[in-house]
Amino acid sequence: MSDPDPDADGDPSVFARVVAPFVDRSVAERLVISVAAIFLSILVGFALVLVSGRIAECSTAAWTMPLTGLGFCYDPVEVYVVLFNGALGYPFAVGDPGLINPGWTPFNLSFGLTLSETTLLIFTGLSVAVAFRAGLFNIGTQGQLVVGALATALTVLALAPLLPAGPVAGLVLIVVGTAAGAVGGGVWGAIPGALKAYADANEVITTIMLNFVAANVAYVLVLEVFRAEGSSVVATRYVPEYAQFPSVLFPPSTDFTLIALLVGVAFIGALYYFVEHTSLGYDLRTSGVQAAAAEYGGVNAKLTTVRAMTLSGALGGVGGSVWVLMSEGRWMASVPDLGFDGITVSILAGNNPLGVLPAAFLFGILKGGALEIGFRTDVPTELVAVLRGLIILFVAMPEFFRMIGRYAGVGGAGGASDAGGSGSADPDESAGGDGGEADA
Repeated sequence: MSDPDPDADGDPSVFARVVAPFVDRSVAERLVISVAAIFLSILVGFALVLVSGRIAECSTAAWTMPLTGLGFCYDPVEVYVVLFNGALGYPFAVGDPGLINPGWTPFNLSFGLTLSETTLLIFTGLSVAVAFRAGLFNIGTQGQLVVGALATALTVLALAPLLPAGPVAGLVLIVVGTAAGAVGGGVWGAIPGALKAYADANEVITTIMLNFVAANVAYVLVLEVFRAEGSSVVATRYVPEYAQFPSVLFPPSTDFTLIALLVGVAFIGALYYFVEHTSLGYDLRTSGVQAAAAEYGGVNAKLTTVRAMTLSGALGGVGGSVWVLMSEGRWMASVPDLGFDGITVSILAGNNPLGVLPAAFLFGILKGGALEIGFRTDVPTELVAVLRGLIILFVAMPEFFRMIGRYAGVGGAGGASDAGGSGSADPDESAGGDGGEADA
């Protein structure tokens, strides 16, 4: 891919000068940038909490600035202690007895809630990442998750009466239910894939619209046909307890099980191997770099587009299955925005499956810690959301610029060396990538 056109003076364009520094960075350099971005976002948030605490009205100052004696209604130190330490269950809590959990163990409630969010975001992050690697912007993971969750709930509820209750039946129902979720999400993802491949429809528009279609069709189906008798909310019946992921080490109230997390880690490894070390994965990556060139080299770009969106939708559907079988126990109308959060997770991960786990864990910490701030402090929930958004924004923007630069051909290696943002400037530097294959 050629470099961006220079301006009238022969110098690189303003866009190139802004984006280029983010493009050709090694994994270690990008890790340092991400850590620095977290600390910078904390400093900005610290100042924001101080300003808000100065404007707010309170009878007693929660924090006093040293030397000046100025009082503030919100304590920024406490806010960040609760945000990060609280999401991990207060393993390092010191000082205020109200912040200490004397019964802390690695398997307590707060940490379990963080890991529950992490587990769900692994699947939606992988869903978005595989589409990005194919050069596709799947904004429809939320709809695919909704369809997959409903398919799982209905399948398990239909098959449960046919099998004797017990661990064996539970294992069968979990496997079959998860497969049903994958099929439902895959079919929903294949629709915009086919429209993109054979009708040249913009996948951003079609996936966004299908989010609304999925949510409303599922809502009406459950409301009119599958609603639990006597339920005050639009929801199906609960699936049997033996057909849900069993709690291991963590209390059931956390809605988390290590088994589901291990399944998510297995999906990360499998997807990474598929993308980096199989012929179909190579077709997917090369189509993401330049579809016309890939087709000239023998890749069926249209079929690859459909396959990529089907796989992306299937992963989103599995996320819906885990939500039903681990967290909620049924399908209900108030499906959390896990699909949209998966977009941020994928960007944080550089669209690399191996980066999805730490990105999802960071996002899980921020969401779990934000809930803890609401319980432990007087800081308004709106301000907590701003602090969380600042951290995500500061961490994601360098990677976002790198992705845009890759697609625009900015940087020494150009866009062709990195199939849809694998996470390195050179194909030989990508984790586990085959440099010779990428050079082809």
